[in-house]
Amino acid sequence: MKTIEEKALEIARLMEEGKGKDISVLDISELNSWTDYFVIVTVNSSAHWQGLYKMVKDYIKSNDLEIHLTNRKSSDGDDWNLIDIGPIVVHLMSQKARNFYELEKLWHAGRKLDYKK
Repeated sequence: MKTIEEKALEIARLMEEGKGKDISVLDISELNSWTDYFVIVTVNSSAHWQGLYKMVKDYIKSNDLEIHLTNRKSSDGDDWNLIDIGPIVVHLMSQKARNFYELEKLWHAGRKLDYKK
C-alpha cells in the first residue's frame, strides 16, 4: 500500500506529464493539522487547469483518495484552483497568482520533496 507521501509525489509526476510547470511538493505535516502535503503547479490557461484537474480526479479514483469540495468566495477567476484531497492539497495557479502568493515562501519551514526520483 502506498503512503500519502508516495501519492503526493505521484500526483506531482502526473502534473508534469500534463505539462504543469514549476512543480513543488512540500511536506507541511509538522506545521499544521489540516493537511500533510502541498503540490503546487503553475498552469497557463483555464483549459490547462481543467485538464490537470481531470488527471487528478482520475488518479484519486484508483488510489483510495477522495476530493473534498471547497466553497469558493468568487467564481470569476482561474488564477488559483485548489483540489483538496484531505492529506494532499493540489494548488493549480497561474504564474501571476504564483508570484503574488509565493506559497513556497509562506510555507518555507516545510520540507521540499524531490518528485523526480
